[in-house]
Amino acid sequence: MTTILRIKTTSQCSSSSTGFPFGPFNSTTQQRWKKKPAVTAQTRLEGRTRDLKLDKLMSRLNQLSLVLTLHALLSSRKRGPFVSLQLMSRWKNLVGLNIGTTAFLRKYPHVFEVFTHPSRRNVCCKLRKQMKDLIEEEDEVIRVSESENVRRVKKLLMMSINGTLRVHALRLIRRELGLPRDFRESILAKYTNDFRLVDLEVVGIVDRDEDLGVAEVEKWREKEFKEKWLSEFETKYAFPINLPTGFKIVPGFRLKLKNWQRLPYVKPYERKEVVKVRTCGGIDRFEKRAVGILYEFLCLTVEKMVRVERLAHLRRDFGIELNVSELILKHPGIFYISTKGNTQTVFLREAYNRGCLIEQNPIHVVRKKMLDLVLLGNRNTRELRTQKETKDESINVAQDDIEGGMRDGDWILPFLGNFSDQNCTDEVSEIGGLSEEELNGLS
Repeated sequence: MTTILRIKTTSQCSSSSTGFPFGPFNSTTQQRWKKKPAVTAQTRLEGRTRDLKLDKLMSRLNQLSLVLTLHALLSSRKRGPFVSLQLMSRWKNLVGLNIGTTAFLRKYPHVFEVFTHPSRRNVCCKLRKQMKDLIEEEDEVIRVSESENVRRVKKLLMMSINGTLRVHALRLIRRELGLPRDFRESILAKYTNDFRLVDLEVVGIVDRDEDLGVAEVEKWREKEFKEKWLSEFETKYAFPINLPTGFKIVPGFRLKLKNWQRLPYVKPYERKEVVKVRTCGGIDRFEKRAVGILYEFLCLTVEKMVRVERLAHLRRDFGIELNVSELILKHPGIFYISTKGNTQTVFLREAYNRGCLIEQNPIHVVRKKMLDLVLLGNRNTRELRTQKETKDESINVAQDDIEGGMRDGDWILPFLGNFSDQNCTDEVSEIGGLSEEELNGLS
């Protein structure tokens, strides 16, 4: 059996297709049909429209994350809230620094104080008082907002399939939800009327509160229905869409989006029959339910953002049997993924305007003060030098008041008075007080 190939003469082919001018060696060319490239999560991630404001915010938050991780290591030391630079240099890979430890400390003089130990005569580092006060203020705000934390955890349990969540998953998203470090004892074990421990690492809800079973997106839908005079058919299952600047709208995109907005789905707090994928529009309704769960989860977070890798620990509890990254990238008007800091972080686009959170809360306000202190960098360091000179003058005045004047060896007395209860050792084993989960919770 003969094989017939479709042959085209070079004169009929464009010069751009062959790349070579007409000649005796390319008088005939065989036409090859190109295979359509596959659309995957990686191709969507590489071809997405960037939001420079959110990327810039994520870069700054990564700096704050490194500072808080170092603070956790410093505070875990039992012999004093300071450490030698020699020991800190061994934490470079543990913290995730891409520069030297000394160079990193010099970038943030308003956060870290580098000094020479009076007795051991080695260079040590500690956190400045202003940064310590902000960290204590954040802990105090979290402690005061205990009732709000209980509400967040109850809504998460109501969204889950069986009304249970793993404590390990809550521990990973503790900082995003604004929970205290000891939330297992201060919240889960304290409010026995709301929570019950099904297992050692599984928490469940006692009774469902129907007053809490209203999604945050329903507020937006009600506002659109009243203010813009839209029909209930247009707003009942719709989501707020904020496409990024520069987004290319292909033909048919608006019609497809309009039909998706009208598509009914099982809402996050509803308990109806399971959506069958094989039914008409089953796949789209199943994906839209996953979008609604993810939207509601981001609304419950403090800063309306979370790392994508931590959502994987909640997929089974929420019944999201999809690729989370691909699901997020398919809806650029609702979510945005930033890849700054060698990790993927998803933002709720509706909650941000020009890289700033629209509705701020007390926890976010304190964290913003920390970020502002970190971003000062080497600016306004004259105030730090003035404080140091004032402290040195007070020490000299105290020495002059000593009876009989200055004596040999008296210069060390003020230093020993300040550091009498603190010793500096170079043992790496002293950072064992923090687990890997607690370090991940700070980043």
